[in-house]
Order: sequence, then structure tokens, then C-alpha cells
Amino acid sequence: MADTFHDTDGLVAALSDADFDRPPALVANAHITGVSVARALSAHGVPVIALDRTDSGLAPPSDAVDYAGQVTYPLDDADGFRADVERVADALEFEPVAFACMDEWVRGFAETEPAGVRLPFSDLAGVERVLDKANLYALCEDLGVPYPETYEVGEHGIDEIVETLAFPFVVKPAHKRKFEEAFGTNVIEVADRGEFEEVVAGAREHDATVLAQEKVNTEAGRDTSLASYMPPESADRDPLAVVGNAAVRYPEFGTSCLVERVEEPSVREHALAVLEETGYHGISESEFVYDADRAQYVLLDVNTRPWKWISMPVAAGANLPMAAYADAVDGVEYEADAAGGGPRDARWVYLPDYVQRCLTDAAFWDVLSEDDWASLVSGDFEREGDLTTGIYRPSDPAPAVKYLTGEFTDREYYCSC
Repeated sequence: MADTFHDTDGLVAALSDADFDRPPALVANAHITGVSVARALSAHGVPVIALDRTDSGLAPPSDAVDYAGQVTYPLDDADGFRADVERVADALEFEPVAFACMDEWVRGFAETEPAGVRLPFSDLAGVERVLDKANLYALCEDLGVPYPETYEVGEHGIDEIVETLAFPFVVKPAHKRKFEEAFGTNVIEVADRGEFEEVVAGAREHDATVLAQEKVNTEAGRDTSLASYMPPESADRDPLAVVGNAAVRYPEFGTSCLVERVEEPSVREHALAVLEETGYHGISESEFVYDADRAQYVLLDVNTRPWKWISMPVAAGANLPMAAYADAVDGVEYEADAAGGGPRDARWVYLPDYVQRCLTDAAFWDVLSEDDWASLVSGDFEREGDLTTGIYRPSDPAPAVKYLTGEFTDREYYCSC
């Protein structure tokens, strides 16, 4: 565990005295996703340095984290971020491998390309080809991958879109950052022309390209994603891919809190086709919803980074972070347990949200069995069975302790993942 969350100077000084036998991983930011990535790498002996703009994240006290410290937040000062990360890299004997756990950190590394740091994902142009939704949906059209009916506002105009799409529909950005700065969210549902024009005007003020998209008649409980690692062309490795179903969310249409491995060949086929066409390499999550009207899955989005439930594919035998690390570092090998016979059954639960759904939603029925709960309480789930968790691990209790003590105060953390 990292005994101290250092400021940048302190982190550089501590790392100058550190003795690693292999390149460490830089995991940023250091919250729920960060602790899962750290655990996945630490299980294979990879040293982990957690980076964040604050000490409030849950990853630093984990036994999987060797050092933790502050760097400039890339959205506040990209040049400052690059300079801090380069100082961290200069203090190390080996070039570290960067794992960015939120979009702003992905862009921070991809845009600034800090010297002396290995990036196990595509360059900025490669990332943009995936994150730009206008480009993503154009690829879907070319490849025959189902996606919601979508129109770029600047290309088609408000009049044409209002005549074509039925209200309510959703407005989303081609690129998240500028839209989020304007509205504080990634998706806005509009009920009439006036609301639509208001959103378009606000986006225009922030120079954000926006898309109007049909509101898909989704079937609850069938949201499905492909968790994958696409290797670079230089690697002798097939893509690693595991399909997960977000069986339970909290709130009902919020973030995933119970994800199960499932077999959905069309999701796997369509997601891999899009990723291969973009040329993107790295970890990603391709998000699909089940359209009850079309009776098929449609692609909504691709996230070019680890995400909250990445421990599920790891438990299924596909350690995506370790595969990325192995391809970034000469002489390191990793063969997925899932490579031969396919992924194992696995379920992931984020207990804080799952318990809240059970306690607050009278219509929801607990889908975990008594044996599941016994396994969680006893800690047996870490040694047997198909269940894994987001934070809670009896063998590594400090992140859960930090979460609980944080809940007893009015302290807030800026990131949900």
C-alpha cells in the first residue's frame, strides 16, 4: 500500500529512491476503476504508481498500489500535466506504462505524449477516430452495424431534424469535453423544438458539435458491452474480448452495479468490426442497448479506456490491463486464461450501489442468492465461484474502509468511476 499520498515533489523524491525490477504502471485517476486496474496488474507482479489531482480516491491505500501522488489535472493545465508526468518518469529506472481511467486522463496522455512514458493505446488520432461519434456512426453505416438514427445538427439543420425525428429525442456531443463544459452532462433529452433550439444554441456558444439521435426503445436489463483489448499490429496476439450484461443499474437508469458475462455473438462481432476498422489498439468498452422495436442490439458509444467493471473480464480469465502491459514492455508475456476455451462465467457487483438499489427501489428484487451473500460476507468469493467486486476485498480492505469512512463525512469525490 502507498503509505503517503505525496505532492508532486514528494512523489518524485520517493520514486528516486524506489527499487523496481520492471517498469511500473502509472494508473490515473486513482478511484474505483483505478483500484481495479491496480489489482489486475499487481496480481502479476507489476508495480503500480497511482496518480491523481487529489488524495480522495480509493486506490492509494490498496495493497496493489506501491506509490501514490499528485500531478496537475490535464484539463486544468495540459503543459503542467505533461511536465509533472515527465518528472515522475525521469525519477524511474524504467519507462513506466500509463493506464488512464477516465476520458480526460486518456486525452491528457494522448495529447501531450509525455517523454519517457509508454502508452499502451493508440495515439490521439486513433483515439479520436473512436471517440468522435459522428465518425463512429459513419463507420457503423459502412459496416452494417446497427446504431440509433442520428443526425449531425450542423449538417442537417434544426428544421430537417425536427421533421425527421419524433420528440422526445436526445442530443449528444460528437466530442464529450466541450459539451460537458456547457451542460455538465453527455446526453440531454429534449421534449420539443424550443428545448432543442436552446441546447443547440448553448452548444454553439461552446463550439461543440452536436448530434440529434432518436430515443431508443430500450429493453431494461439487456444493456450489453464488449470489454476488449485490441493489440497493436506489432503484437502476436488476438483481441481479448468478453461480453458483459449490465443486469442491474443504480438508479434504475444509472451506472452499472451488477454485470454478468454473457454470450452475445452479434455484440462481439459488431464491436470488433468497428474497432478493427478504426485501427484503434488498447483497452475499450463498446456499449450497446437492446432496441425492442428493431429487436436487435444497437451501438451507442465506445470508451477508449478501462471502466468501472473491468474486474469482471479479469475474473473471466481475460486480464485486459495485463495484456496491454505485456505488449508495451519487451520480454513480458501474458496469455489469457480465456484464450483457449473462451471466457469463464463471471459476475461483478459494486456493493454500495447494489445495496442502495435493494433498499430504495420497492419494485426491485435482489438477484443475489443466499450463497452469494454468504460468499461475500465470508470472503470466499475471492477464492472460488464466479463473483467479484468493485471495491470490497477482504484480502485488500483499505479501499473499502476509506469508502466507508468517507460516507460518514461530507467529503465528496469528483469522479464516479
